[in-house]
Formats: sequence, structure tokens, C-alpha cells
Amino acid sequence: MALKGIIVDDETKSRESLRILIEDFCEDIEVCALCQNVDEAIAAIKTHQPDVVFLDIQLQRETGFDVLTRIKDVNFDVIFTTAYSEYAIKAFRFSAIDYLLKPIDVNELKRAIGKVNKKKDNLSVRLQSLIQNLKVPPSGNHKLALPTMEGLIFVKVNDIIFCEASSNYTEINVNDGKKYLVSRTLKEYDELLQDHNFYRIHNSYLINLNAVKKYVRGEGGYVIMNNDRSLTVSKRKKEGFLEKVGIKD
Repeated sequence: MALKGIIVDDETKSRESLRILIEDFCEDIEVCALCQNVDEAIAAIKTHQPDVVFLDIQLQRETGFDVLTRIKDVNFDVIFTTAYSEYAIKAFRFSAIDYLLKPIDVNELKRAIGKVNKKKDNLSVRLQSLIQNLKVPPSGNHKLALPTMEGLIFVKVNDIIFCEASSNYTEINVNDGKKYLVSRTLKEYDELLQDHNFYRIHNSYLINLNAVKKYVRGEGGYVIMNNDRSLTVSKRKKEGFLEKVGIKD
């Protein structure tokens, strides 16, 4: 059975372009309604009970968030469509919320639809996290959604001490002594956290530079973190690390 989808966008061209992409390339989803404002979206959601809503952020004088706050039971998935800046896109990634950047790429569209699950967990929490992260300055203390076996765990970025690679997984070590094994690579977290004073000192380690207790010199040397873990600094990463922390070799 095909998924039911609704497109919400205040621009006619954007609505029609996305509808055509879905009809031409995504056979496992049926577009039930096209909406141009908040009221139309709410009415369509009540009528069609969609599995997924493609939701533009800016809807004339209102926003996509207004749609969600006026729906009592958000039992559908949400894929935001946006022309927002790179900073705003990071807020989506921090909160584990799917988005499509305009103009929409068909492969990204297929990827997002492929992740749609009728039994969504923590959607309201993820949306609250997104709204909060959008308000935080780029270098501020965002909340990061960690996809674990038990579900999504939200931690403050400043509470992360270091991230350690574990094959295609990453182990996140935080201030309270807990460790979370998450189903994302260290490379993904490197891209996400490098603007938050994190630095990859080794193929296996991405560290919070604010959580370094001591650096011990050597060929590459090693750091001692706030939780007393000693982590090797690779020879290749040593110069960049010392520059980051303001130490002359």
C-alpha cells in the first residue's frame, strides 16, 4: 500500500514541482493534497490522515511550525522543505529532523521518503529540539539527537567530552559518565560538530577542546580528557590540534 503524502508550500511552482517529482520518481507514495497555507494544511491533514507531510517553513505570514502546533496529535512524519542557510540546516541535523533543500534533488527526495515510518518515535520532542536549536546562535549550546538502540537520546553539545569511532557506529562519551553507541559514523559527527570547538585528533577520536584537561607531548602526543581518558593525537593531526588550542610546538 502506498504512503499518503500532503505538500504544503505557499509557492505554486514549488508545490507543483515537488508533486511532479514524487509522481515521476517515487511510486511508493501518493500525493493526496496540495496546500498553500496553514488553514488548508490543517484541513487536509484531518481529511486524509497522511503518513508524511512535506512542509515548507515559511507560509506567507505564518510558518510550518504553526501547522504542527495546531495539530493535537501529530501521528505523521514531517519532511521540511526549505531554502534556509547552512546554519539552519545544521539545526535540522542536530534534531534528527528530515529536510529537503530547495531546489529539491530527486535522490535526496527518495532518501527522505525511504526513511518514512508510520510509527514515529519522539517526533514532538525532536520538533521542540529543532525549534530550540533554530533560536540558538551558531556556536551556542545546541541539543543533539543521538539515535541509539533504545531510541533518540538528547544531549547538550557542551556535555559531550569526546566521540570514538566504532566501525560504522560512534560511541558518545558525556560528562555524567554515560556512553551512547549511535548508528552514525564519526565522520558525520565531525562535520556536524567542528563549528562547536570539536577537533578530530585521530581517525578514531573527535574531542571537545573545552574538555581537554592536559596535553602530553610526543611524536603525536596524547590528551587527557575531563573524564581522565587518555586519547592519542595522531602525528598527522598534531599541528592542527596545537594550532586550535594555541600551543606552540
